[in-house]
This record gives sequence, structure tokens and C-alpha cells, in this order.
Amino acid sequence: MAKLQLIATAAFGLESIVARELKKLGYFDQVVENGKVTFVADELGICRSNIWLRSSDRVLLKIGSFKAMTFEELFQETKKLPWEEWLPEDANFPVQGKSIKSKLFSVSDCQAIVKKAIVERLKEKYGRSWFEETGPRYQIEVALLNNEATLTIDTSGLGLHKRGYRKLAGQAPLKETLAAAMVQLSHWHKERALLDPFCGTGTILIEAAMIALNQAPGLKRSFDAEKWPCISKGFWQEAFQEALDLQEHSKDLHIYGSDIDPKALSLARTHAQEAGLSDLIHFQRLPVAEVRSRYNYGHIITNPPYGERLGQKDEIEQLYLELGETFNRLENWSLHVITNQQYPERLMGRRWDKSRKLYNGRLECHYYQFFGPRPPRETSRT
Repeated sequence: MAKLQLIATAAFGLESIVARELKKLGYFDQVVENGKVTFVADELGICRSNIWLRSSDRVLLKIGSFKAMTFEELFQETKKLPWEEWLPEDANFPVQGKSIKSKLFSVSDCQAIVKKAIVERLKEKYGRSWFEETGPRYQIEVALLNNEATLTIDTSGLGLHKRGYRKLAGQAPLKETLAAAMVQLSHWHKERALLDPFCGTGTILIEAAMIALNQAPGLKRSFDAEKWPCISKGFWQEAFQEALDLQEHSKDLHIYGSDIDPKALSLARTHAQEAGLSDLIHFQRLPVAEVRSRYNYGHIITNPPYGERLGQKDEIEQLYLELGETFNRLENWSLHVITNQQYPERLMGRRWDKSRKLYNGRLECHYYQFFGPRPPRETSRT
């Protein structure tokens, strides 16, 4: 199998999480940059990374990169790349682009030039003058950054946050990839209780349960590269079988969600059922002020409402005060909250221990973490 350069894209702030996930898969040859992790793998790696990555947006196949200061350079350098190694004669290959701090700032022109260069390359290799593009999809991207052009093919198709279980969305949904990252950053362990008092449609809890069971997030969906003739069907079968074999089936999880919105809770139960986790996650209609737990050393991981979108500022601040009171009642628990509130400590009653800037959609937020004590060794399983 050939050694390939792949790019796992990521939202700002999640790159290190994606890099950690890739290392867990055995891909240690990697470079972490803003918004992406470039790593070395083979054709099987395309399959495995798509199926297993929890916090990445998509997996791109890097075809080449080069300096491009003029449209002529962009055309000639694109034409030199071995497109025929990946694109069959009937390939459907739309081109999209982006340009940041580059002389070639007209994205539409760059897209047209790249498309033309690929067509000219394929004409020479296949001896044809016309391509109907009726076959598998190969979404090509030309990305220009500081006059460096990078040409990739998207192997994923739909974004990797599309797990297949969330067919209906409630108000202000949290992206699955961000929810998975929040769980991983919390260092929650499946032997401890997990609670989301603003659970909405259940995304954080479902992602946590999938992590606890080692359930691959891409197990129930398809990918564009599955239809590519250049990647053996056997690789996909091997990767999906690996995911099935490694999945655990424990019933001993303590995962709870509550919310005051009955419609959101109905969606949460539906999503949990679609994910095959409905018997492992317990949902209840309850205001945050009334939340209690009999467990010790648990974790709250939550995404409270944001005033700009879902309510008035005073009402939102009251919710945070109630969340702080609930947290203080839960002895030895840890709290992990993503919010656009700038000074949560004045509402939570204590200073945060760790903060990380993240983006919920296009909204800049911070992930604040308030750590409880470590459990004694003899009670770590309670």
C-alpha cells in the first residue's frame, strides 16, 4: 500500500484533540497546524480515520502543494500532479476553493483554472476530449494560504459530524465533533457518573456513551471514498469489521441528562435510540436548580443557553447562578462548561482551573473547567 499524505481538518482549538485521536489509531507521523493535522497513512488509513475520528471535520487526501503567484503557475503546477492515479474516466470532480493572504484572491478564477488543468491532464492520460462526470464524487479543493496552493480531494463526503443518529435538530444544536472533544478534554471515565443539566437534544451524552463503549462514530454512515475504485472494498470491510470487533457492550454506565424543554428531551430520546444507546442514557425534565445525584466524584459537562440566541441576559445569568449552586452541592464533582460568558467565576462562585478558546459554530466561546478532587484509589470505581 502506498504512503499517502492525509489531512484531518478541525475547528479552531481542537487540533490537539484530533492529533491525539490519530495517535491512538497508530498514526504518529503528523504535523499539527491551525485548523488541520497532516498525517501519513495508506489506503486503509483513509478508511480507518474516517470511521474513527470523533473531533475532526473531514479527511482530505493531499495531492500536492506548490507556490502559485500567478494563474499560469497555478495551471501548470496543477497539471503536473498525478490526478489519473485517483480520478477514473467517469469521475465527478467539482472544485471548490479558498484564498487567504495570497495574490490569487479570486476564488472563482482559481477554481476554474484548477478544473481546466485537471481536465487537460486527464485528456492526455485517457486520450479523451470530453468527460461526462457520471461516476463517483471526488470533491477537489484548492486552498491558497500565503501564496502556497494545496490541492486535496475530500474522502469523507458529508462532514464527519454527521454520525447518522441526529436526523432531527433542536434549537442551537451543538456539533457532534465539538461535543466529543468536550468529553475527551474533561477526562471523564466511564466508571464515573456524567450529568448534563442543559442536555438539549442529548449530543454531549450520546457522544460520551459512544466514547465509553469505544463505538466508532462513523460506523453507521457512508463516505465518498467508499465508491472510489482505486481503494479496495476489502480495506473498507476490514476497517468496519475492526470497529465492530472493538466495540464494547457494557450496560454499567451512569449517564444522565436533564432539561426544561420537553421538545428537546423528546429529540434527545429519539437520537439516543437512533444511536442504539437509549437504554444507557437517562433523560428527565428538570430545571437546573433541582438537579441532584447520589454519585460521588462525577462530571458535569454542559452547554448552557447563550443570551444572544436563546434568552435575555438576566435570565441566562440566573441559570449560571443556579448551575453554580447545583455544582457546589455535588461533592467532589468536576464541571466543564462551554460558554460565551466572559467571567463565569463571578456566577459560579469559584475561579476556573483551566480555560480553552473554542468555537461553537462561528460563535467564539471558552471551555471552562472546574476540577474536583481525584477519588481515592479504593473508591475510584464508585
